[in-house]
Amino acid sequence: MRRVIRKLLGNTASLVGIVLLIFFIVIAILAPVIAPPLSDDPYQVPRMSWNVNPQPPGTPMSDNMREIYKQMGKEVKLTKALLGTEQGGYDIFYGLVWGTRTAFKVGIITVGSAMIIGLFVGSIAAYFGGWLDEVLMRITDIFLSFPFLVAAMVLTTILGKGLDKVIIALIVFGWMGYARVIRGSILAVKEDVYVMAAKALGVKDGRIILRHLLPNTIFPVLVQASMDTGSMVVTASALSFLGVGAPEGYADWGQMASFARNWIVGSPGHAFQYWYTVFFPALFIALFVLAWNLIGDTLRDVLDPRLRGEL
Repeated sequence: MRRVIRKLLGNTASLVGIVLLIFFIVIAILAPVIAPPLSDDPYQVPRMSWNVNPQPPGTPMSDNMREIYKQMGKEVKLTKALLGTEQGGYDIFYGLVWGTRTAFKVGIITVGSAMIIGLFVGSIAAYFGGWLDEVLMRITDIFLSFPFLVAAMVLTTILGKGLDKVIIALIVFGWMGYARVIRGSILAVKEDVYVMAAKALGVKDGRIILRHLLPNTIFPVLVQASMDTGSMVVTASALSFLGVGAPEGYADWGQMASFARNWIVGSPGHAFQYWYTVFFPALFIALFVLAWNLIGDTLRDVLDPRLRGEL
């Protein structure tokens, strides 16, 4: 443990990733304090005005909107759009804060579920081999033949609009990589002495897989999961940007970037006048992905015994 801690703290890249991840975790935990909700659904981004055009940072909430929220019995604490507003008056700051929770929800649920499915399929195929391995891997190949983003977009469209539908689509087309990675790792060690000894002692197959094979072969999957957490958030944001993800007004970084699509260039004679509409959502997405990628590199260095010089 001391060696792992020294490796984590002694690596500049890992420190940057850890600091960034802690930054997002703090924002997600303190979201109700940083940006108090103004509706029954905290993920509904409040409007600062009914203005169609985006408004620059520091724009105060309109009197009409303040009166509407007061009539709803909501205490308005954020009276200014600290980072400006998107098309339709949606507060960028609020969307970024609560969008952090959305990002963690999408990343963790999607990657966790896909990893469990992939571990089950890949470990069963590798351990038992034969016709079962052939069938499971051909099914995996069929799923891999579909372009990931296109397949997720089509399935989301079929299921209907909503973040839960996006998560389902990403899980359905996101487990195959884990299955292939764990299959290859188990095939490399399943004939080792400790596995043969467990079989000779009459240990059940399920126990061998769970207690002996997976603990010794799972580190490449963990590294891939860390990398994929950021990638899944990017994919979910892309689906929202294309209009098949989160519903309008939902606290999602991709949804916020979608609001900026008509304002990225700016108005005639005022290039990038509305830069804030796309800059802040894109910045949060990039930093979130960077954090998970840096942590994934560190996990690879820490968990892979070959890189530690133990093999």
